[in-house]
Amino acid sequence: MNTSRPLPAAAVIDRAGPADVAMLAMGTGDSLPQRAGAVLVLEPGPGFEVAQAEALLGEWLRSVPRLRRRLVRVPLGCGRPVWVDDPRFDVRLHVRELTCPAPGDQRALLDVAATVLTGPLPPSRWTAVFVTGLKGGAVALIVVMDHVLADGIGGLALLAALADPDRRPAPAGYPHPPPSLPRLAADAFAERLRALGRAGTYWRDARTALAAAGGIRPAPIAPCSLLRPTGRRRTFAVVRADLAVVRSAAHRHGCTVNDALLTAITGALGRLLERRGEHVDAVSVSVPVSARSTTTSGDLGNHFGVLIAALPVTGGPGQRMARIASILAERKKAAAQASAAGPFGPLFRALAALGLYRRYLRRQRRIHTLVSNVRGPDRPLTVAGAAVREIIPVAVAENGNVTVSFEILSYAGTVAITVIADPAGVPDLDELVAILNDELAGLRL
Repeated sequence: MNTSRPLPAAAVIDRAGPADVAMLAMGTGDSLPQRAGAVLVLEPGPGFEVAQAEALLGEWLRSVPRLRRRLVRVPLGCGRPVWVDDPRFDVRLHVRELTCPAPGDQRALLDVAATVLTGPLPPSRWTAVFVTGLKGGAVALIVVMDHVLADGIGGLALLAALADPDRRPAPAGYPHPPPSLPRLAADAFAERLRALGRAGTYWRDARTALAAAGGIRPAPIAPCSLLRPTGRRRTFAVVRADLAVVRSAAHRHGCTVNDALLTAITGALGRLLERRGEHVDAVSVSVPVSARSTTTSGDLGNHFGVLIAALPVTGGPGQRMARIASILAERKKAAAQASAAGPFGPLFRALAALGLYRRYLRRQRRIHTLVSNVRGPDRPLTVAGAAVREIIPVAVAENGNVTVSFEILSYAGTVAITVIADPAGVPDLDELVAILNDELAGLRL
């Protein structure tokens, strides 16, 4: 009698998208890796044990196939890299525990997060670190992902799936064998045929992406101390605001929450420059715009466009908010419709391979800062039975000469704005935080 087990069915080819490959290229060489993540501050109840939480996390991973895969390059002619199941996957390489250095406060926790974000990642390009030793008996969970794995929205879907059993799909068979070379070649050929069918839209998409980014020759931005070559270190600080208050202030002027937050951030940067003895009328901001309508933990990768706009820093908050809303409205739709990674992805990769992309970033005069805003869960989450008190967004990237950027995440009625700074370029980070708090309070007027 034949007792051999049947081979699992051939898995769908999980190929990296054009934007994923562009992200991969941007983080090569001496560049700072492109990574995003979150710090979940937990309130452990009686009986909570980190070891048990780690074991539960390991079980949940079976429901998210991408987290047990590694990205592999394929032979010439077989298309972009593919994600394949890693038969040697070891959860112990990805999930671990650290003790926060004294005094165990937020500053110490954020320093730990910065170290994890800039450190090495396992082959699956993500890690989850439980941090103990925090004040008040809290425990933090730092989740970090390489940007090639997921963008902000996709990463949030992963967090939701890990924290909410109802959002986790049923575990799938594992491991599937990698796709054969004939399958990869056939899939790549079919993709090229589809691309030829879309050739008529190529230049239209290119023009749309360029328009959202301010055109091929945008007006030069004001030179200021926000622009200087950055190093590999990053420092984080967090500013919080009541989401209902921000929403009320925005709606009072016919604007969105994002418009209001950009008003506060750009106003704070303008005031910081004034304190440094500099004056600008506008700050040029790069804002990623999601091209997703919905997402799940099975739909990862990068799906976003980028808009770049010069936003005013002078005038009253309401007046500036209305102007900012008007400026952004013209470009949001274009940015969501066309990502530059499709039309210009090969150019990005070629420049990165030659080391020219990083050189450009260190000399660019197109943006002063980057601001990413992701809407998080409206209701509180739990992880292994522990309530998630707050979620702090974190990220690092090779920003070239951009010394400060902002990650925004709303969660359970609170907006967390993480200020990400190059410590040499922003020695007055505490002052910026104080000004930003003041600008947020000014939105209520």
